[in-house]
Amino acid sequence: PSWCFTCLCVHFEIYSPAEISGTFFISLFCFLSVPALAQAAAMPLLEENTLSQEHPPTLPVVIIGNGPSGICLSYLLSGYKPYLDTATVHPNPILYRKLQEATHLPITEQDMKYLSEGLEGRSRNPVAVLFDTLLHPNADFGYEFPPVLKWRRDKHQQIPHLVLGKGTPGGAWHAMEGSMLTVSLGIWMELPGVNYRDMTNGKRRDVTSDRATPEEISSYYKDYVKLKGLQKNFVDNTYVTSVQKLCRGHEQEGLENGQEDQRVVDGGNGHFEENGKECENNGGGGTLWEIRGYRQVQSDTHVPFSLFAENVVLATGASDSPVRLGVEGEDLPFVFHSISDLGLAVSQGKLDVNSDPVLVVGAGLSAADAVLCALNSNIRVLHVFRKNVDNPDLIFKQLPKTLYPEYHKVYNMMSSQTWSIAGGSSISLFPDYTSFPEHCVVSFQSDMKCLLQGDNSLKAFKISMALVLIGTNPNLFFLKGQGQYLGQDPTRPISCKQNPIDINPYTFECTKEPGLFAMGPLVGDNFVRFLKGGALGITSCLLKRLKKRGKLISNGGNNFI
Repeated sequence: PSWCFTCLCVHFEIYSPAEISGTFFISLFCFLSVPALAQAAAMPLLEENTLSQEHPPTLPVVIIGNGPSGICLSYLLSGYKPYLDTATVHPNPILYRKLQEATHLPITEQDMKYLSEGLEGRSRNPVAVLFDTLLHPNADFGYEFPPVLKWRRDKHQQIPHLVLGKGTPGGAWHAMEGSMLTVSLGIWMELPGVNYRDMTNGKRRDVTSDRATPEEISSYYKDYVKLKGLQKNFVDNTYVTSVQKLCRGHEQEGLENGQEDQRVVDGGNGHFEENGKECENNGGGGTLWEIRGYRQVQSDTHVPFSLFAENVVLATGASDSPVRLGVEGEDLPFVFHSISDLGLAVSQGKLDVNSDPVLVVGAGLSAADAVLCALNSNIRVLHVFRKNVDNPDLIFKQLPKTLYPEYHKVYNMMSSQTWSIAGGSSISLFPDYTSFPEHCVVSFQSDMKCLLQGDNSLKAFKISMALVLIGTNPNLFFLKGQGQYLGQDPTRPISCKQNPIDINPYTFECTKEPGLFAMGPLVGDNFVRFLKGGALGITSCLLKRLKKRGKLISNGGNNFI
């Protein structure tokens, strides 16, 4: 059959105007389309049944992604509000003077543009820079000043929401290579209201090693959700397969993975029209969204679901799809696209000091991690990258030497251990490492050789393994046209570095889709320090929008259900 129907009950709590009103169950009218069934064909469905209710529930906000972006946003939407801590002084006198003008108001109710004006930082998004400097004043200068914010919870002004994630809270941090350390300091990985060091017993306190392992960070995020009472908002092991706009009271054509699907949403308080025409409804931005997917409840069982949302937040990160070279032989079994494959090969004894060199392709931090991992295991490295070593866009140019000595060691090798036309590296300070700046891979051969091009010449090398680490792209297959139309350049695929989603810089709402928001790597914020700014901007936008319409919890309790 084309459609499968079943029921999924998601249990969570809401709060009445006075206090917690208790718990309730939302029955979700569930169905999965043919493309989604194909994706999950190996997973048998639970017993099918049809609900008597006409429509799934409509939630104010659904967040797709349960990494640090989604967790931080859930925290703010749950009624936690940031105020200026009058017992502190911000080192930026202009910002501090602005903050003192409205100490009675939470930051979320103030003018984001006014507060962000004139601030500089390592994010292109001004609200991200603002939130970072409030949480970590002057962090880029090596200082560790305390936050200038204090948090108060207002249970009467929450925004009901769900956070859908493929695994447990923490997102991609659960799948990262355990032997690596975070690029950011451990304290920069923390989320508002819970001190990271308190959760890790004060580990790694010196300047050069105050970082964390992925295991420490993923545990922190899981514990954070429990400590802040956010579990009721999270639905784990959930896979979204379709997000699309619907019309209320009018027919429309919806595209799901390239297939036409005409449907009507009746019984609402307004109407919807697409293609830029005005929409009227109960939702922020005049849009109603339908989210479909399935939840894996056992290793071999899934339950399809569907629900409506007035606002959808994309917080999926950027680690879904590794960028490929697109060259001959890239699918050969010795070519990999994840640093974890190098660690696995070393641990299994497949690589050692006598092995042929490992080829590392890329000039980012993942490539640098692979170089360090191989050299620490006495494995020779050939390092290939397209850029010149003096290119100002190299990430190493943006990292302080005192905080990141190991990455600057790699950069030093990249600059000094270059391949010469004479047939060897120009200097032999690091005999196990040779760099190939301004080179590219032409092909991989089945006899374990790779062909490199540079300096108008071709070079062939015998290798034991190739690691192509040139970045990752988000997988937005659940959106119309894979979300490409949302990008700053709608003619190109979404790329966190080259073509992020185009948003309002102060609300993080997609410029081409009212009611659809994006945060984190999708908008260019790849560091946890800055992706938290999306939570501030989105919460501020939604609170003001819902308060204007009189739709906050304090003004109506169950208005959204």
